[in-house]
Order: sequence, then C-alpha cells, then structure tokens
Amino acid sequence: MNIIVYTTCPNEEVARTISHKVVTERLAACVHRHQAGTSVYEWEGRVEEDSEILLMIKTKEKLYEPLEAAILEAHPYDVPEIIAVSIDNGLAAYLRWIDHLD
Repeated sequence: MNIIVYTTCPNEEVARTISHKVVTERLAACVHRHQAGTSVYEWEGRVEEDSEILLMIKTKEKLYEPLEAAILEAHPYDVPEIIAVSIDNGLAAYLRWIDHLD
C-alpha cells in the first residue's frame, strides 16, 4: 500500500536535508516541500506559534519504520510531527511510479 507521511521542519535547511536523505536512501519516491506556514500549538504548558515547512513524503507502507527512523535521526525537534495516511485512490500511473521503491 502507498502512503503519504507528513512532517514539519523548522527551516529550509532541515527540510532539504530530510528530503534528500529519504529519497537518496530509497525510503521515499518523492518529497514535496511546502514553503513556510504558521503552526500554533501547545508545548510544555505554553501556546507557541512558529513558521514551519511541511513535507509530504510519498512512500510505501512497508518502508514506514525505516523512514520514521531516518526522519528522527535528522530532525531537531524533541517530538516531531510524523503522521502517515493511506493513499486510497489516485492516478494509477502515479501510484505505480511510487511502486518503483520495491
């Protein structure tokens, strides 16, 4: 099954490092970096607001665990956002292209 893994990064340098790492290591077919947006969240009892870059990582479900480990290794946050969702439908040719990770 194909999945999209979302993670946010504090800056372009971290986003670029993670993007290149997971594609080079064949843990992802593609990573789309969305330029800075604003996240509002509670952390350690305070409401925080920060600019972050969202990564959309297209991959295979069977690669989730090593992908998560690679993100954690390169990520500066104590508890980074790492969320995986299934791709239930999509352009068949694109979904087959993700399968090249097999």
